[in-house]
Amino acid sequence: MTIDYSRSKKLRAEYLAKHLEKLFPKMPIPLDHTDPYTLLIAVLLSAQCTDERVNQVTPQLFTKAITPQQMVKLSVEQIQQIIRPCGLSLQKAKAIHQLSKILIEKHNSQVPANLEQLESLPGVGHKTASVVMAQAFGEPSFPVDTHIHRLAQAWGLSSGKNVTQTEKDLKKLFARNLWNKLHLQIIFYGRQYCTARQCDGQSCQVCQLFFPNRKKPKQIKRA
Repeated sequence: MTIDYSRSKKLRAEYLAKHLEKLFPKMPIPLDHTDPYTLLIAVLLSAQCTDERVNQVTPQLFTKAITPQQMVKLSVEQIQQIIRPCGLSLQKAKAIHQLSKILIEKHNSQVPANLEQLESLPGVGHKTASVVMAQAFGEPSFPVDTHIHRLAQAWGLSSGKNVTQTEKDLKKLFARNLWNKLHLQIIFYGRQYCTARQCDGQSCQVCQLFFPNRKKPKQIKRA
């Protein structure tokens, strides 16, 4: 009996959870880090930058400063010079310096394991905070970037006009204990099998399985 996945969002979600677990049973964290602080800095640097580039830059930065106390001893200009390959270097350097100072003054030099407190730090938006909560503290989170937003629409899991709505939709569909690993699995699937250039909602295995009768490219609502 052939299953018609196009008719059921629930069936599509159930298939994805099992299929992605088979493809990516072990999910390494893409950004190199040693503790919550270095993860926070790495995630901040990854905005509009590839994980690969961040991992090339952070060793030099962390050789000079691997704690908030060490980081504030560097000038914004020194930080900027090191992280320049990551793009938006001045903006990111200021945020790194300022948030390090705040961690010292308000959080005993520790990264808070609290979403709202993380989001209050300079340069730390909801997605960055969610990644830190998930990967540093193991708290169930479903960080949604532009790639997950695109795939969620291609797979008919969300019609949200922004990442905020997409995150809400995905959290309703998938069990809470799957969130942390699943968001990485979706990202890796998108990078390997369903890139924006290679698949327009009709080409990859999952898109074909879910919507075999789709005649036109899937129009994605940009985040």
